Amino acid sequence: MFIIAIGDVHVPHRSYGIPPEFKKLLVPEKIQHILCTGNLVSKEIHDYFKVLTSDVHIVRGDLDENTSYPDTKIVSIGQFKFGLCHGHQIVPWGDRASLAALQRQLDVDVLISGHTHVLEVFESNGKLFVNPGSATGAFSNISNDVIPSFVLMDVQSNNITVYIYKLIDGQVKVEKIDHVKQQ
Repeated sequence: MFIIAIGDVHVPHRSYGIPPEFKKLLVPEKIQHILCTGNLVSKEIHDYFKVLTSDVHIVRGDLDENTSYPDTKIVSIGQFKFGLCHGHQIVPWGDRASLAALQRQLDVDVLISGHTHVLEVFESNGKLFVNPGSATGAFSNISNDVIPSFVLMDVQSNNITVYIYKLIDGQVKVEKIDHVKQQ
């Protein structure tokens, strides 16, 4: 089961769109779920995600015009509970201890957050933490030099294979991490 973690797109205010190198990889009917950390900013990106899959979950970023998105969301997929949060609520932004506190509060196996526009995937106390970065490479409050990125997760039973996609010098680079759910 394929899940895309993506966010901080900022179209059209900070970016023209998702890079074509990524769009080639994001193919309808191959992706079962999209978990989005917000800051889509415009409806056109939401509509694009709905073309890729009907199962799209989005939380509200601090710049989203759509105020109906929730601040946090829990989605169960297979044996895993995924928590979603944009990340502007985490103080300090991206702080691992603060992220762990939210993970415990939501009682999830995987916490997906954003806002920093910096891709980061790590494990802590048997839980998986994913910040997919910015899919467009949109600048952030902390950096103007943002590498476009997103994360693909392949969920099989109690295992998640995480594929990290980064666009560097016009080339898509992929890294792989395996995570096994602790029983």
